[in-house]
Amino acid sequence: MLKNDAFLKACRREPTDFTPVWIMRQAGRYMKEYQAIRKRVDFLTMCKTPELAAQATLLPIDILGVDAAILFSDILIPVEAMGMEVRFTEKRGPVFSTPIRSEAQVQGLSIPGPAESEERMPFIADAIRLILQGLDHRVPLIGFSGAPFTLATYMIEGETSKNFTWIKRMMYTDPPLLHKLLDKITGAVIHYLNMQIRAGVHAVQLFDTWAGSLSPDDYQEFALPYVERVIKGIDKKNCPVILFANGVSSILEYMGNSGADVNGLDWRIDIGVARRRVGSQVALQGNLDPCVLYAGPDEIRGHVQAILHKYGTGPGHIFNLGHGILPDTPVEHAKALVDIVHEESSSKRS
Repeated sequence: MLKNDAFLKACRREPTDFTPVWIMRQAGRYMKEYQAIRKRVDFLTMCKTPELAAQATLLPIDILGVDAAILFSDILIPVEAMGMEVRFTEKRGPVFSTPIRSEAQVQGLSIPGPAESEERMPFIADAIRLILQGLDHRVPLIGFSGAPFTLATYMIEGETSKNFTWIKRMMYTDPPLLHKLLDKITGAVIHYLNMQIRAGVHAVQLFDTWAGSLSPDDYQEFALPYVERVIKGIDKKNCPVILFANGVSSILEYMGNSGADVNGLDWRIDIGVARRRVGSQVALQGNLDPCVLYAGPDEIRGHVQAILHKYGTGPGHIFNLGHGILPDTPVEHAKALVDIVHEESSSKRS
């Protein structure tokens, strides 16, 4: 039994005594404890060393008091297991030495099944078990994966992109090839998430961060069907699914019908408007602008109050940022955010 299950209750749109809060990238570079670990090892080594991944995962629970932990890892871990070589650089982020540009390359990718997922990524399940021991039932643990379209953007672009020219070139000139790639990624993601669920995570988040770069029609063809397949394909075991995209305004209703239990929102949409648009189909997660955390507690409180007010009464709200916390965010401001959300949402219900 979890000592604090408010996050899971909110995912299921059940009543809670307060609005639960966690922060995307909450175990990141803004923490000096994280920086101390990174001085000793590179990022990929940190992801692949269960003891270090567990240590990083637990930091926000101990320091910030958030209501859920999220596995410390990277969305490209399963892509590497499919057979692509990726390097993590300080300036450019993840870089693929040979981006996917041909049918032969797509055919050369493998889909790690249940046994292969355990064999190629044993550090994931090992980290989850260590994290669960360290959590000692305090809060739930969230597992995650990149969604197929977002993973495909990295695999085709070769690195983080602003305009997504290579994947959109393939989308418009050779859509069957892109569908073949997305199909393979979908199979790999299903097995990857099932491995995490078997290891004991309480919920999973699908990061379809770059799906907001698509038109509504293209989203329905190249992103949504593969998300739906992932959600149907995982063995949920009462494990809620959160679907996050950056730039949700034009695709929110499609996300609401995807089968996910929770829709994650960026900060560019009013959460009250989002709630009216998706009704009671899903819970909502979000959606403070990460830059608000540069300000002090009084300014943070005002923005928290506004989001809570716009969401309104009733269950189904998980407070979060509209994207990952920024590396130069003061830790005391992140801690203030968590305390303020708890204070304001508790007083709102009293």
